[in-house]
Parts: sequence; structure tokens; C-alpha cells
Amino acid sequence: METFTIRAQAPRPLPGTRAQAIVGVVASGNLEILLERTGETDAVEITVETASHGYRTVWEAVIADFVARSSPGGIRLSIHDNGARPDTVMLRLMQGTNVLEKQP
Repeated sequence: METFTIRAQAPRPLPGTRAQAIVGVVASGNLEILLERTGETDAVEITVETASHGYRTVWEAVIADFVARSSPGGIRLSIHDNGARPDTVMLRLMQGTNVLEKQP
């Protein structure tokens, strides 16, 4: 198991009022993401726990693209990965921010 944290700055806070969300499921080729609001405006913190060693640079690239697309400022993400492909990671990240943006 490999664990690391990536921090980024978003241009603006993620809209919406929902405090937290969970998307996905830890299963072969998939991942689970817990998203929580932190109260900060532009900070994004992503902790990744993955069974696939040596892919941190790929994770950093996917997360940089995600931050640029969705500007998830004020969000902490906890990712539990079981070998998901980059496109699946992006799908789950976008699903999670979509859930947080919707009213409870």
C-alpha cells in the first residue's frame, strides 16, 4: 500500500453547501473518494491510498487537471484506490464535486 498527500491551490472555492460526500466503491479497477469541506477558500488537499506503487506522477497529473477543471477550493479528499485507471479517477473526482455542489 502506498500513501501520499498532494496539496494544490484552486482559483476559487467549490460552490454549494453540502458538507461531505462519498462516491465510488473500493473494488478491482475502481476507487472510493470521500470529499469534505474544510472552510478554507482555495486550498485543496488530497490523500491517496493506493495498492499500485510508483504512480504518484500520474496521480499528480490527474489531480492538477481536476483542480484546473473544477476549482475545488476548500475541499479535502480522501481516496482509497484499488487500481483505477486515470479516466476512472477523473470520473469519480468530478462526480464527487457534483454531489457537493447540489443542495442536500
